[in-house]
Amino acid sequence: MSWLGNMIARVPIERLIIPQRDPAKELQEFLATLPRPEAQKERPSEEKPTTIQESVRAPKTVATACVPCALGHFSTSSGLLNEIARFKGDGLTSHEVLDRVAACLAEQNALERVDLTPENIQALPLWEKELAEDALTRSRSLRHVLESLTSFGQLEKAAADTASFYKELNRKWFKGRFSHLGPEKAQRIADEVGNLSSEDTEKVMKRVEELAEAA
Repeated sequence: MSWLGNMIARVPIERLIIPQRDPAKELQEFLATLPRPEAQKERPSEEKPTTIQESVRAPKTVATACVPCALGHFSTSSGLLNEIARFKGDGLTSHEVLDRVAACLAEQNALERVDLTPENIQALPLWEKELAEDALTRSRSLRHVLESLTSFGQLEKAAADTASFYKELNRKWFKGRFSHLGPEKAQRIADEVGNLSSEDTEKVMKRVEELAEAA
């Protein structure tokens, strides 16, 4: 399980219904302080892609192991694929392009072989299992595209599709994770997090950890 699922699971439901403290409201207020994302700007070639996933995984016994890890892998792959557009003029077989394609393949292979194994998916609650199975299907599709590349157009489509799926999966997971707050509040939190950059999403995770510590 990823640190993301572990830390959020540490916030007990009972804490959310105590009148004098409302962690969900505090999280919502914290989200409101974050800047709205602007159109992505090209990053310097030497800048490394950012991932919200930590390399150290928690024990597999906690149910929320799969989807948060999937989010991390798709976030990284999306960043790598978007970077490739800067090297279009160098050709499909340039080292800059091929190295990033290889890194994407490594992300998706790790997702399929480590995080989204049948054993891990089977342990999840129904709502999260559906997200994990969808992520597994999308990961295989992306991997097959990358393994059989013949044009830059395929890479550009893969970049757009991966970014779109990452945003969709991110919103669905947060909405499901906070469903006990009621559909309206859960949807609001999911929409807010879905609009954030990966850097700001990481700030939200840190805030969730603070709320867990105070619980």
